[in-house]
Amino acid sequence: MASELRRLIDTANAPIFGIDINGCVNEWNQKTAEITGYLQEEALGKHLVSEFIVPELRESVREVMTNALKGDEKSNYELEFKTKTNEVRYLLVNATTRKDAKNNIIGVVGVAQDVTESTKNGSIRFVDELA
Repeated sequence: MASELRRLIDTANAPIFGIDINGCVNEWNQKTAEITGYLQEEALGKHLVSEFIVPELRESVREVMTNALKGDEKSNYELEFKTKTNEVRYLLVNATTRKDAKNNIIGVVGVAQDVTESTKNGSIRFVDELA
C-alpha cells in the first residue's frame, strides 16, 4: 500500500508538496517539480517559505503553515511560488496537517491547483479578494 500511495503522489496531475515541523520540504512530487523547475532533489530539505514563496507573501504563508502545524488547516489558500527562472506560479492550496500513526503532528501537506493562466486572464478571483 505504501508504494502505491507513493506512486499516486509522485505521478498526480496536481502539485503536492509537504513540510516537516521545521518548515523544511519533505515532499515534492513531479508536478511541483514541473511547475517550479526545481527537481525533488533540489527542493528536499530546503525551507519552503524562504526558498520558494515570493517575498511579499512569506509572512502570511508562514502563518498558514504554522497554524496547520497546530491542526488549523486551510483550504483554497493562494500561494505564489517562485520558480527556478524567477517566474511566479499562482497556486490554490489546501494545507492539511500531516500526522503519524500515533496521531502526532509531523508536518503539513499541500495539495494544489496551478491557476496561473486563469489568474493572468483575470478569470479567477481568489478567496481573499471575495472577503
